[in-house]
Amino acid sequence: MHDAHTLREEVRALAERVAALEQTSIRSAEQAPSFPTEDDDKFWALTGLRSRLAQLPPPSGEVMLVGSLTLPDGAPVSWQQSAETAGMLDTDWSDQAAAFTALGHPVRLELLRHILSGTHATADLAAIESLGTTGQLHHHLRQLVAAGWVRQSGRGSYEVPATRVVPLLACLVGAQ
Repeated sequence: MHDAHTLREEVRALAERVAALEQTSIRSAEQAPSFPTEDDDKFWALTGLRSRLAQLPPPSGEVMLVGSLTLPDGAPVSWQQSAETAGMLDTDWSDQAAAFTALGHPVRLELLRHILSGTHATADLAAIESLGTTGQLHHHLRQLVAAGWVRQSGRGSYEVPATRVVPLLACLVGAQ
């Protein structure tokens, strides 16, 4: 059984926690962009994510990449990837630097665009003047392969793995 002093301390601690949560809620509401209502079809994916998060124990958060498309060569690509946000801001992000570095060169982005558009053979890529010399082309291909954005699909042929198509396009959308 709790004595009166212990009970008062527990109530005080609970009141402090509620006040802190209210302040966090107020700050979050002030910082959050205003989104259309749940009825708005434009945010159907966000509505689904919010519904999913409502079923998880608080505090919860999740970031998702989702996409479905048909590449110019007719290949369908669908992908969904998610990560819980708990602790994301507390972890070291330097392991992802190589992936972003590989995307940080305009020729590499142009190279990825051509590969996704159906130009896979090194000889065909080398014929594209904007991609530089054959030596430069191979340098850029090595960087993209090392970062996982491209893989060799045969002798002298490259492709963007299906698991990287949507994340790549999501990076481009996020950069706009």
